[in-house]
Amino acid sequence: MNQQQQLEIEAATFRRLVRHLRGRRDLQNIELMSLAGFCRNCLSKWYKAEAQARGHEVEYEKAREMVYGMPYADWKAQHQTEATPEQMRAFERHQQEKN
Repeated sequence: MNQQQQLEIEAATFRRLVRHLRGRRDLQNIELMSLAGFCRNCLSKWYKAEAQARGHEVEYEKAREMVYGMPYADWKAQHQTEATPEQMRAFERHQQEKN
């Protein structure tokens, strides 16, 4: 496999991850953070940072819209729920383990 093919595969994998996350609206960001150590917002920040590293300015809200498939405020209003005490405890455990 050459570098261009690898790049295309990596890009397709990224798009597949984003599609998967868009389809899993039941999965809250706090759960992603607790289980995987990243969430949709992290992915948006990484996208913005990689664009900037390559000389492209991408607004954070535009990066979020790319990941969420809609403006973040809309996604939050439609799909985000209040974190449960159990979710908060799992998140706090994850944060402590990180440090």
